[in-house]
Amino acid sequence: MRADRLISILLLLQNNERMTSRELANELEVTERTIHRDMEALSAAGIPVLAERGKFGGWRLLEKYRTNLTGLKADEIKTLLLSPSFQHLADLGISNDWKEARQKLLAAIPAPLKEDVIDISNRIHIDTSTWRQTPREMKSFGTLQQAVWEEKKLRIQYKKADKQTIERIVDPLGLVAKGNIWYLIAASDEQIKSYRVSRIVDAELINEKFSRPSDFDLAGYWQESKQTFISSLPRFEVEVEMSPSIIQRINFTGRFVQVIHSDSPKENGWIPASLCFDTEQEAREYILGFGDQIKIIRPVSLRKSVREMAESVIELYNENEE
Repeated sequence: MRADRLISILLLLQNNERMTSRELANELEVTERTIHRDMEALSAAGIPVLAERGKFGGWRLLEKYRTNLTGLKADEIKTLLLSPSFQHLADLGISNDWKEARQKLLAAIPAPLKEDVIDISNRIHIDTSTWRQTPREMKSFGTLQQAVWEEKKLRIQYKKADKQTIERIVDPLGLVAKGNIWYLIAASDEQIKSYRVSRIVDAELINEKFSRPSDFDLAGYWQESKQTFISSLPRFEVEVEMSPSIIQRINFTGRFVQVIHSDSPKENGWIPASLCFDTEQEAREYILGFGDQIKIIRPVSLRKSVREMAESVIELYNENEE
């Protein structure tokens, strides 16, 4: 409804101070022409919306103008009360702040809605930890947060994947949690990179401010960076036939193998499927672990290497018996 959209525009401008027509259109999923019509409607209703031209222009509200918007719906309040990852809150050191803010929000909820939303934490719980939690070293996490908030440069000692430790001065732009792993997004030598926090051996705050890029979008950067990383991952695809007795195990161990697709069972009950691994070595070892329950169809070279590996295992145990 248009009324809801006009309220949304007011909230967006109050929270972001200035937004372009394109940004508002993308956020509200309408055209820029619709945004211009909405601005005319707001202006006609006496709302002081101003249009500024130029490179850093956009729409904004008259300075110090604020409106108290009420009428939150029950479903909207529920979204605000959904529990975030408690692990992430603890990492950031804001668990108590979140609990206090939640209590204040609950106290402000109109009585007719309170009963519908107050029990949401018992209905939905979000846990981003893994089943087998690996100890995480994040000695410098507090320093990283301080640098991000205060926009100060950092000198970091970073251990790369090859175990080599490098020193680098960076401009910290933000922190991203992927699952239960934190990454520092920082600029250095005019390049923006991701640094795994657990590999930052040491971090020293430099008393020097940096200029944060005005057009930097942390979520947008992470999404693009993630897609680039995924597309660069190695892929080794294998066509197989699988015994129906191992289908559940294959689906459960998705961490090691990806089932691209599977067909209807053949007359003998076996199921044709396409599997994807990171490398040929992983494919060979994984398939051999299922013994005579997986038959490789393609590539033929993998059938040969699996047979050779099986023969080596047999030979090894024959030697031990002698």
